[in-house]
Amino acid sequence: MDIVIRPEQSADTERIRALALNAFLAQTQSSHTEHRIIDRLRETNSLSISLVAEVDGEIVGHIAFSDVDISDGSTGWYALGPLSVLPAMQRKGIGSALVRAGLKELRQRGAHGCVLLGNPAFYRQFGFRNNPDLLLAESPQENFLAQSLTGENARGVVTYHPAFFNNC
Repeated sequence: MDIVIRPEQSADTERIRALALNAFLAQTQSSHTEHRIIDRLRETNSLSISLVAEVDGEIVGHIAFSDVDISDGSTGWYALGPLSVLPAMQRKGIGSALVRAGLKELRQRGAHGCVLLGNPAFYRQFGFRNNPDLLLAESPQENFLAQSLTGENARGVVTYHPAFFNNC
């Protein structure tokens, strides 16, 4: 199976929305607002990186990155998420390909680091770890992971874009 990773194009918006909705439909830990989060990030020009995965010309995966604020004033840190893969295409390397491509893009842009709220068993393979110096309020700390891309660590409370919480 050939997976093509490319930047989102304007014609992809509806397919990304449907993909994100379907990808999280059966996930009990999901708020089922991932598609709205992506829309709000896009609408506010806060979708820093948006990549799609195609197989045979069909979009089967999507990953989003957006800026985060850290209370110590650190800059150049991003949130990974949502990461969406069609249920029928999960466990075939699509999510992993999207994460690797996204992290590569962050490094090329000179990003300092990346955080995420997700499954540690999946994200540890990409270098994400729990970092007691970074906190995300009202979230399970064991699922809040970070990775410095420069070797410099940030410290403090991480604040995601309001799209993750408001009107979703």
